[in-house]
Amino acid sequence: MTGPLGLPAFRRMWVAGFVSEIGDWILLVALPVYVYRLTGSVGSTATTFVVALLPSLALSPLAGVLADRWDRRRLMLCVSVAQALALLPLLTGDLVVVNVVMAVQAALAALFEPAKNALLPQLVGPDQVTAANGLVGLNTNLARLIGASLGGLVLGWSGLPGVLWADVASFLVAAVLLARPFGVVNRSGDARVFRAWLDGLREIRGPLRGMVAVVGLMALSQGMFVVLFVVFVAERLGGGEEEVGLLRGIQAIGGLAGGAAVGLLARRMSAWSLLGWSLVVFAVIAAVGWNGPYLTTAFGFFLVTFALCGAPGVTAGAGMMSVLQLHTSDAVRGRVLSTFMSLYDGFQALGMVLAGLLAVPLGLTVLLDVQAGLYLAAGLATFLIGFSSVRLAASSS
Repeated sequence: MTGPLGLPAFRRMWVAGFVSEIGDWILLVALPVYVYRLTGSVGSTATTFVVALLPSLALSPLAGVLADRWDRRRLMLCVSVAQALALLPLLTGDLVVVNVVMAVQAALAALFEPAKNALLPQLVGPDQVTAANGLVGLNTNLARLIGASLGGLVLGWSGLPGVLWADVASFLVAAVLLARPFGVVNRSGDARVFRAWLDGLREIRGPLRGMVAVVGLMALSQGMFVVLFVVFVAERLGGGEEEVGLLRGIQAIGGLAGGAAVGLLARRMSAWSLLGWSLVVFAVIAAVGWNGPYLTTAFGFFLVTFALCGAPGVTAGAGMMSVLQLHTSDAVRGRVLSTFMSLYDGFQALGMVLAGLLAVPLGLTVLLDVQAGLYLAAGLATFLIGFSSVRLAASSS
């Protein structure tokens, strides 16, 4: 059986997504550093991160409708070209312009992702969807390693103009790869956005209703992690910025292994099982890491622990996306996926807020174990929903 990379259309979309994500990471790393150098203000730098989160929440209805009503390849092509053009105002170097460009790029990326994820099942067979999502997860971690490194290096070597042209090049390469048709059916363009989005929401039924809880728990836990991780490294390990960066970066190494393993795991288990077991394993590793300081504070132990977290993190992402794709019809897949992406972002933001509010009254140790417990709860819920789904399918056949 030919793997997903043996299919030319998927291979081109896969490479285009990879190059585009490198551009996203270059910008995500370089612009906040540039803002901090320019202003010396942590608040101004934080604002740059915030404007990268808001567009995906605001554009969820539009992104999903466009992914379902327009030709998805052409939408991705137009977005890639628009991302390249939208970078040009950075030549001014103005702080306000930098934040506007960051917001526009985040908005365009929010349009790109639902189209890419909705298109994927059209390019591969149902039996290869999970393996294909694993390759996409592999892409994400490779892009993170390459793009994040390039963002800092290019900014140091040639300043903001160098970042601009490197990023422009990445988006134009992606556009070239997307220029040739994939040979799938085009979409139609006549739909009222809000009404069409509501029609898509009605498709969230059956197993997907349960996935609302699973995705919410995953995002809530991840939001807590983003905040608590920095405090954990500082208070429990006595580390600083370098240690925080190294431990966050090392997760991408495990992510590469997880992405490579998804294809093999997909042949032996369903998407439901892959998601459930990944979440349970992730919860166990997280609990070991959070409680590790009771036994040792040796930095090497935590390098290994957080590297291991990267693998189930990627396989869980591939399993989640595969479940959503396989239980959604092609006509509404873009709207359903964009809604779940918005749900994830919203609960992740809630997790960040809760971590900040509860860290003092509950204590860091309790809250860290709660964070791991949320992943465990998501895994157990996945098994229950998946079992019910299989049983329902068997009874109706």
